[in-house]
Amino acid sequence: MKKIISLSILLSFFFGKMAAQIQPPFLNLETKWVDSVYASLNPDERLAQLFMIAAWSNKDMKHVRQIDSLITKYNIGGLIFMQGGPVRQTKLANYYQSRAKTPLLMSIDGEFGLAMRLDSTTQYPRQMTLAAMQNDSLIYYMGRQIAHECKAVGIHVNFAPVADVNNNPNNPVISMRSFGEDKTSVAKKSYLYMKGLQDEHVLACAKHFPGHGDTDKDSHKTLPIVPYSLERLDTLELFPFKYLFERGLGSIMVAHLFIPQLDTTKNLPSTLSKNIVQKLLKERMNFKGLVFTDALNMKGAADYNKPGMLDTKALLAGNDMLLFSEDVPKAMEEIKKAIANNEITQDEIDARCKKILKVKYWCGLAKNKAAPTRLLSEEINTSASVILNTKLYESAITLLQNKNNLLPLLKPDTLKIAEVSVGVTDKNMFSQNLAQYFKTDFFGVTHNEKQSVYDTLLKKLSAYNMVIVQVNKTNQKPDDNFGANPQSIAFIDSLVKLKPTAVVFFSNPYIFNKYKNLQSAAAVIEGYEYNNYSQKAASDVIAGALAVSGKLPVTTTPFKRNTGIIIPTAIRLQQVAPIVLGIQKKKLAQIDSIAQKGISDKCYPGCQIVAVKDGKIFYCKSFGKYTYEGTDTVTNQSIYDIASVTKVASSALALMDLVGKKKIDVDQKLVHYLPELKKTNKENIIIKEMLTHQAGLPAWIPFYQSTLNKDNSFKPGYYNKIKTPIFSNQVGDSLFIRADFTDSIYQKIAAGKLGKRGEYLYSDIGYYYTKKIIEQITKTPLNDYVQQNFYSKMGLRSLCYKPLNYFDKKQIVPTENDTKFRKQLVQGYVHDPGAALLGGVGGHAGLFANATDLATLMQMYLNKGKYAGKQWLDSNVVKEFTQKCLYCPKNRRGLCFEKPENDPKKESPVTRECSPLSFGHSGFTGTLVWADPANGLVYIFLSNRVYPNADENKLAKSGIRSQIHKLLYQAIDEAKPLAELLK
Repeated sequence: MKKIISLSILLSFFFGKMAAQIQPPFLNLETKWVDSVYASLNPDERLAQLFMIAAWSNKDMKHVRQIDSLITKYNIGGLIFMQGGPVRQTKLANYYQSRAKTPLLMSIDGEFGLAMRLDSTTQYPRQMTLAAMQNDSLIYYMGRQIAHECKAVGIHVNFAPVADVNNNPNNPVISMRSFGEDKTSVAKKSYLYMKGLQDEHVLACAKHFPGHGDTDKDSHKTLPIVPYSLERLDTLELFPFKYLFERGLGSIMVAHLFIPQLDTTKNLPSTLSKNIVQKLLKERMNFKGLVFTDALNMKGAADYNKPGMLDTKALLAGNDMLLFSEDVPKAMEEIKKAIANNEITQDEIDARCKKILKVKYWCGLAKNKAAPTRLLSEEINTSASVILNTKLYESAITLLQNKNNLLPLLKPDTLKIAEVSVGVTDKNMFSQNLAQYFKTDFFGVTHNEKQSVYDTLLKKLSAYNMVIVQVNKTNQKPDDNFGANPQSIAFIDSLVKLKPTAVVFFSNPYIFNKYKNLQSAAAVIEGYEYNNYSQKAASDVIAGALAVSGKLPVTTTPFKRNTGIIIPTAIRLQQVAPIVLGIQKKKLAQIDSIAQKGISDKCYPGCQIVAVKDGKIFYCKSFGKYTYEGTDTVTNQSIYDIASVTKVASSALALMDLVGKKKIDVDQKLVHYLPELKKTNKENIIIKEMLTHQAGLPAWIPFYQSTLNKDNSFKPGYYNKIKTPIFSNQVGDSLFIRADFTDSIYQKIAAGKLGKRGEYLYSDIGYYYTKKIIEQITKTPLNDYVQQNFYSKMGLRSLCYKPLNYFDKKQIVPTENDTKFRKQLVQGYVHDPGAALLGGVGGHAGLFANATDLATLMQMYLNKGKYAGKQWLDSNVVKEFTQKCLYCPKNRRGLCFEKPENDPKKESPVTRECSPLSFGHSGFTGTLVWADPANGLVYIFLSNRVYPNADENKLAKSGIRSQIHKLLYQAIDEAKPLAELLK
């Protein structure tokens, strides 16, 4: 008795009356329904309302009959659903509700969503992952979304959030389930999760009172001891719970812990302690919400008490609802004995029953007991789920170390990168997404290889100057090194001292304590969990496609809490799900249909389409095949001949570079740079007139015809089947033209007639001269200049001239079956005859690319010459080239670039939705690139519409490119804001 009195005094001293609280949401509701239901129950049924038993949806009918019997015979209060599937569970929940006299309160352990228990449902981040985020409002939205999904499967109580302060790195059961080691952070984030749930009328249940965060034992297996002082408990463990009580927490779960400073009774878990439940929780802390026991089958409680007696002790301690009771009949028998012995009164039982009924009323059980199963999958796997998981994992990614600002990797052309997966041996989302940005060689090892395997791999990695390691397939067991064995740990410890290495962990952050040399790594990224969202986010960070703001929520040996290097902005294009930008699937599905119709109408055999909004690729698809009759399928990596898009992707690029460096003046005459044009009718052509197609030059010249006989056979002396010093310019398979034929081309251009200067006539011919000017000034072939100065450095691996020098022929889409000139299917060689005669490198044609790399280049233009953290071109020069020509009132074009037609009476090359600021170009082979600074839209369309021949331009007649472009504008205009999507 003296112990109890002295403890009461201490409790009063340390845990004085709580500050004013917001009452639990159900407490003061209208009670007519509650009173009516209560009145219909006899004393045994009121007692039975205090039981919540476990139910599975993946067990047999014997189990279903057992649950049914407890419902119909005793009128139990509720069920906690364990493992199973959403449809099966919902059907069972509806069935059990139909059998219940009093509506059942359904619950689940859904800390990271229904996926904690149910297959085929969305898994959200664990709380420690969420703790790394600096944008806490997303936790509220997650709580609301989880509540929505709970209600869809008939759940009313979610046993979340975990409000334990995890300050023990060896905690085997809480750890990643906690919001970290900082009590204030745990409290605030727990509140937002709680509020999200309860705003949608799903009761939150904070756990594990009075605090399970600083234990090294698992209460599922034994009784953990919390040996700390009352002052420590009050100021640390209890802090988040008090914070939640003050803000309207609906329910709480009491843990199975031995806390001698609160109750010295040997082997008495806190769940069964009246000092802890009744005196501390209900009286001193004034908690008025529903009090659940932790599961009564857990060894932390069950090892010391038999079923029935365990339930009775829990009820006597002050708990309202007995969770996971293993023997309801025995428990009711023992509790009735306790009532008879005046250990607890019927009034106390009745008060707890009424509290439970109030919760049921608040949850909506007075009206709707059944949850519809029609379209259930759509209800629980929504676009909001995708948006949230994307945002949550992106916000959590934490950059812990970044020596010499290694990340993001800015100079891919200087790196030979090895990617090593320690855990899974196959390529995963991280590998695949990384390959979108960089050329890497992949190596995979498990955590349990022989030492010789790790040694061999270390030797292989010596050939690389950059290594990216991902650590995955770990576990949550600190006594098992979190799933990483000593050999795999030693491998990484050795590697980081030998090579510049970025180590990416998809694991519990406490795994850092197992490594000795992490601080020798060039960079360390923590991804927290292993899934597609975290993998994509981490690889995006390495590339610079994602800003970084995460902070480590716990202290480890190499890194302290709150460590986190901020990278405020993304510098590369990032591929995202359309819904992340609020763009709806229906509109984009129309694009799919149009693209497919173009194939069926034989406008082209296949195509690639990419769309970018504000630096994010939201549409990236490929359709069809290389040829109508072939089997090669177009992929996003397929490479197309982009024809006249070369003008803006190569010539304009080099020209803008040289203009910015004051090496070319577009106001100069051609003869200034090409003195050989003196005394020709080309000498006074102004370069900018030539670049805006009003210099009087002809549209094109069929140079190849002079090399053919009337029957289209090759004239002797022009071509050879093999390459020789004389026949060095390749125009096709086993077909080489004389190198000196290039001189003949330029002579023919120089001797040709000029049309009226100042009048617009689209012409390829000026770009023969731009090529020559660029090459003379730089003393470098055009293809090498753009490759070395831009494409390689920007990581645009598909952008190139002469693609067969870099890629397998199977990756290159064919253009025309050329019966007039080359007498072969043109694949891997430029389609344009003039560029072909120049050896495949023209200022007007010759460039090959995939749509994604072209989108990157156009984004750089849209960014006024800036991309991947570097200013590639002078912003004023980009503006000068991409704006409408200021000196040609009858000409809509810019310098090199095409522009939209603003006169509604005239035909426009693009949809009318394009702003006057927009710019781009199209190509003869069926290509289009377009960027619009007014709304941040970049659009790329690539096809080989010239297959099998270019005689009829069905693509142009169909208007497909403009139709798709228009739909993209509409999709952006109709995009919904994030807050609305998350409602």
